[in-house]
Amino acid sequence: MDVALAVRARGITKCFGDVVALDGIDLDVARGQIHGLVGPNGAGKTTLLGLLLGLAVADSGRLEVLGAPVGRTPAAPDGVAGFVDGPGLYPSLTARQNLAALAALRGHDKRSAAIDDVLHQVGLTDVADDRARGFSLGMRQRLGLAAALLTKPRLLVLDEPSNGLDPAGKKHVHGVLTRLAAEGTGVVLSSHRMDDLEALCSEVTILATGRVVFSGPLTKLAAEHPELDFRLLTSDPRAAARLAGEVAGIRVVDDAAAWRGADALVVRALVPALDELVARFVHAGIAVRELAPVVSPLEAAFLTLTEQQETGR
Repeated sequence: MDVALAVRARGITKCFGDVVALDGIDLDVARGQIHGLVGPNGAGKTTLLGLLLGLAVADSGRLEVLGAPVGRTPAAPDGVAGFVDGPGLYPSLTARQNLAALAALRGHDKRSAAIDDVLHQVGLTDVADDRARGFSLGMRQRLGLAAALLTKPRLLVLDEPSNGLDPAGKKHVHGVLTRLAAEGTGVVLSSHRMDDLEALCSEVTILATGRVVFSGPLTKLAAEHPELDFRLLTSDPRAAARLAGEVAGIRVVDDAAAWRGADALVVRALVPALDELVARFVHAGIAVRELAPVVSPLEAAFLTLTEQQETGR
């Protein structure tokens, strides 16, 4: 048993009638790591998060959470907190009252100072005495995170925590998750926001049709799927399109806009070839005003891997 792991899953299978939600899942999440869970709708993400939270048990396989085997009856493992499908809140109670009630139910710290601290961490101090029924989706998500923080979890499990967050809310949530990981808490989160996962996660697991199609560091994912489409904005789009066609390893995906007089040019390339293209632009006196992937490396790999799984390639 590896005590350095917050989660260790081997061969996890879960069925609902004839539907196989999870099919032989292996997963390792280190303590002090933010691990992203990615997959299309119906891939099994919520089912897996529910197993980690003790809301259900696997049909077969072995699951260890915080170094202890998970039993065969649904029960929240000690030291684990979080939510799936949104946090459960009392709409008629204020944010402060919700946290006090949840703390009392779970036998955790319900002192005003502790509640004020977690409200501050998630940026809800100003609405602490407002009723939850009037909260936006993003505010409810942050209040659910505050409830989890009251338990001082060693494993935090979150389902789409960025739903409904404005930039300020996103900043608070990212700050909390980064701090928890730095203090040694394992964090598992699912999200359809690839930018959030790339900003927060050191490792990701991609699920498709209930199976793992990739699990590992983001750097490994980028190395295995390195060719991307890049959007270029330059001072001379026509000359840029001509030069792009002359560099080995560069494929011009869309130069129609450039020849119509627009600034955009889309090329498909490996990074070394792209470096060569930029060097030629500089030598030719063409200013590069923007260079960015059309989709992120994580999103590109996600689309490739899940499409391959769904088509059986």
